[in-house]
Amino acid sequence: MNFVEELRWRGMIHDIMPGTEELLSKEMTTAYVGIDPTASSIHIGHLVSMMMLKHFQRCGHRPVVLVGGATGMIGDPSGKSQERNLLDEPTLRHNQECIKKQLARFLDFSTDKPNAALMVNNYDWMKEYSFLGFIRDIGKHITVNYMMSKDSVKKRLSGDAGSGLSFTEFSYQLVQGTDFLHLYQTLNCKLQMGGSDQWGNIVTGTELIRRKLGGEAYALTCPLMTKSDGGKFGKTEEGNVWLDPNLTSPYKFYQFWINASDEDAEKYIKIFTTLDRDTIESLIKEHKEAPHLRKLQKVLAREVTIMVHSEADYRTAVDASEILFGNSTSETLRRIDENTFLSVFEGVPLFDIEAEILVKGVPFSELATENCGIFHSKGDLRRTVQGGGVSVNKEKVSNAEMLIDSSSLINGKYIIVQKGKKNYSLIRVKQ
Repeated sequence: MNFVEELRWRGMIHDIMPGTEELLSKEMTTAYVGIDPTASSIHIGHLVSMMMLKHFQRCGHRPVVLVGGATGMIGDPSGKSQERNLLDEPTLRHNQECIKKQLARFLDFSTDKPNAALMVNNYDWMKEYSFLGFIRDIGKHITVNYMMSKDSVKKRLSGDAGSGLSFTEFSYQLVQGTDFLHLYQTLNCKLQMGGSDQWGNIVTGTELIRRKLGGEAYALTCPLMTKSDGGKFGKTEEGNVWLDPNLTSPYKFYQFWINASDEDAEKYIKIFTTLDRDTIESLIKEHKEAPHLRKLQKVLAREVTIMVHSEADYRTAVDASEILFGNSTSETLRRIDENTFLSVFEGVPLFDIEAEILVKGVPFSELATENCGIFHSKGDLRRTVQGGGVSVNKEKVSNAEMLIDSSSLINGKYIIVQKGKKNYSLIRVKQ
């Protein structure tokens, strides 16, 4: 596979330095992408860079992930309107280990092949630098004029009064350039990749390598992800969509992709899956012939959820989705884990009851009115039951006086009451 051609048809190239494609065609090349370990998980905003490295390894080249233990202590001004909080070393190290486990879903770190993936931390070499050593060895090679010309610097300097740019952040491009220089010298790394907002920082590295060593290094960036409606990619009402299942459940992760617009799904399936060109073009054609079936979204959500989590998590997410939007059964409710169950019913009215109520059983009419207030009155409940509009745990209620006891509980403490097609209430037994 030709790496540049692969990225080009997928719409994953924004800028590419002349000579990059020629380099990749003549030798196995080492390239790196940097991630600042500011959290214990990466989010889907990082996925484009990770997919670039995944394709890079699939094409026979060697991917390197640089965790910015040092740069994470500084803060990159690119795309930021203000300086961010800085983290201590133990926190950064912890985050690094968590991130590596996630990246192992994308990259092969364990292979004995020459293109095995590698993770490095720039703190390991930056910690040795003294300030005087840094400005002598690095600072003298890059002029202030050159640094001031970068868009990330100019935007911050011309921003609202008071925001400004600290010397710490101003020096960021020199630190990132030092990373490229170090990897060039120690790993023969000749290419740095990243988002288009990183172009200035990456090019500073290639310039440093040229001026200090007379070497040739290259740069390639991908477009920053956007949504067709103008919203920020990877953001929901709850915030970032994380890869850590404890921060974003696989169900919610799946929902993010399944809810993509047609326009976004057509773009995302090229970028966030490894499906080949013929398969993707065939899927797009099928989808356009019957868009109501949402074929693109279903395949996209399946591929990404399995890649990031597992096939079992994907199946659970599909089952969970059927609870609210399909013809699921009480058996489905009992099969999914509690975290997924709560994700599905997040935001529905919640009623707490004492466990004693269910010891001898309680008539549903009493539970749903006096104990919980799901219905205004027993008369209202009976009329709705007679019309076939009430279900308990996805099973139709034919008798308003049916007994509800502990055997009715999902996960040992929940009962789901449904009025009509979409009106849900959740009853929880206090533990």
